[in-house]
Amino acid sequence: MIFKFQLITLLFLTFTVTAQNKMKSAEELIDKADPGWTTVEGWIKTAKNKVEVLPVDAVNAKEVLYKTQVTTRSTMGAVVFMTGGILVDDGWIRILGSGNSKFNRTLPDWNKNKSFKEFGEKPSFILIADDAIGGFYLLNGGGLGKDLGKVYYFSPDNLEYEPLDITYSEFLGFCFNNDLDKFYDGNRWDGWREEVSKLKGDQVYNFYPFLWSAEGSDINKSTRNVIPIQEQYSLNLDLRKQLGFEK
Repeated sequence: MIFKFQLITLLFLTFTVTAQNKMKSAEELIDKADPGWTTVEGWIKTAKNKVEVLPVDAVNAKEVLYKTQVTTRSTMGAVVFMTGGILVDDGWIRILGSGNSKFNRTLPDWNKNKSFKEFGEKPSFILIADDAIGGFYLLNGGGLGKDLGKVYYFSPDNLEYEPLDITYSEFLGFCFNNDLDKFYDGNRWDGWREEVSKLKGDQVYNFYPFLWSAEGSDINKSTRNVIPIQEQYSLNLDLRKQLGFEK
């Protein structure tokens, strides 16, 4: 029931945003009576995977919440307003919040000019998290399929948008409790944890041969270099076009 309620709230507040001049103020979006953070915090306390909640700057969080236009009653709004971001498995997965010196990206600013041009516009998707190998998690706003409000994984090993059939709330549960070694089977190299823990939140590993190529099937034999995440995201999109995935 919690997941169903959070989904309904999220869909209503995220995907029915009106024009920019009608955006709600941060104060209107802060729900003190029923904050979603209580639920998220409970999940974190019982998480099976290592979870690090990055400190939040209260002033910055208000601005980021305003740009995101999601109530703090929802789990997404709670993460944006109450965290600078969340790192899972020593930073293997980075869940976007309101930004932190260790994770210098915010959810709305990272999405601007990717799924929308101006804050307040209805996004076709929202990039909600990413991982150390250049994979991206997106919440469908209608641009990825008919399953509105469901999460997709833009996978670096096939350059496909893979539907995970889970909501944002369920995605948090996936990050906190799922067997990530199984999910990322074949994409974690020997000694990955120590290396990834030193990676900045705006960086990823770029592999050659590419992970999606036959030559790149053994990640331990691939060359890996640290590059800006924006560069990797743009590269993934360009490669999709070159390979004929985009028309």
